Amino acid sequence: MKIMFSAGEASGDMHGANLARALKELDPEVELLGMGGSRMAEAGVRIVYDIKNLGFIGVGEIIRKIPFFFRLRDFLLETMRKEKPDVLVCIDYPGFNMRLIKKAREAGIRVIYYILPTIWAWHKSRGKVIAENTDLAISLFPFEARLYEQIGTHVAYAGHPLIDTVHPSMTREEAIRIFGLDESKRTILLMPGSRLQEVRSLLPVMLDAAAIIAEQIPDVQFLLPEASTIDRSLLESLIPQDGPAVHIAAEGVYDMMHISTAAVAASGTATLETALMGLPTLLIYRVGNLTYWLSKVLVHIKSIGLPNIIMGHRIMPELWQNEVTPEAIARDMIHLLTDEQAWQKRHEAMLAVRREMGEPGAVRRTAATILQFVKENSTA
Repeated sequence: MKIMFSAGEASGDMHGANLARALKELDPEVELLGMGGSRMAEAGVRIVYDIKNLGFIGVGEIIRKIPFFFRLRDFLLETMRKEKPDVLVCIDYPGFNMRLIKKAREAGIRVIYYILPTIWAWHKSRGKVIAENTDLAISLFPFEARLYEQIGTHVAYAGHPLIDTVHPSMTREEAIRIFGLDESKRTILLMPGSRLQEVRSLLPVMLDAAAIIAEQIPDVQFLLPEASTIDRSLLESLIPQDGPAVHIAAEGVYDMMHISTAAVAASGTATLETALMGLPTLLIYRVGNLTYWLSKVLVHIKSIGLPNIIMGHRIMPELWQNEVTPEAIARDMIHLLTDEQAWQKRHEAMLAVRREMGEPGAVRRTAATILQFVKENSTA
């Protein structure tokens, strides 16, 4: 049995790695290959294209890269023709994967889509593309599964994989020592995202906010995870020499969340992860002006953070576009660090997200669903 992946971001690399490990546990003979990153490679996936250079964000930025994405799509299609996988598993990354699945189906390759496009937020037309070009869609949320079923998609609900994976691996004392932190200080986690454009846009604002916070709260320190898609040298080049010290760490992001007092995080999977860890978080979202204008026209929801969408109301504050300023970020963080009741209220709201998301075992259920699908269709 041969399964090919198409994952295009750090979060997709993480989900692909967890899925790959579960597939190997259930069927040690399964052959895994595809587009992914270092985590998927460590999990036993033969990487045919490394995603480290896919750090694009926003409509304007992506338009300039269209020729590159066409070449990448053609390369993956040629790989499918040579390798003849039993199924292509696309993980998130809809801007690219939505086009790839059409060509894969034309080439006679069966398609499974995992981490589906958010048709409940915007781009509802993508639901029709999924329904027409996938053999199976695997949904993370019950409400999402119902929406896809209504438009004629063959969909399976397996639950959210983060329930299985979001937990610390070290004690607090071990993590503080390994990350080089001061146990007597409170820690703010800075999470500017996993795309190059995103990091270049958001990290400087976060660092300016850090300087304001450090002036008012001396016993604070800052921790910065190094995404697998971002070079440490870039992060170091963005950190001012005359600003507060920022500790960069490459591994153990959930341990970083576990020992942190609060977080500032770019909109995306990270905000769901911090919520599942019970970490009070401020969500920030800033993209190119064209992308933002289109989102204002097309988006059908009042909140973009998954924790807020899941809970049905805004439990995690959100700053959008021009609201993302050092002063606004610092104001929220200082409030959390100086008002124990405010911190406790947000902490409890975050913990409610985990209770809302159901039972563990989603990754293994997803792997079993994929293997069963391949077995049934290989004999059909």
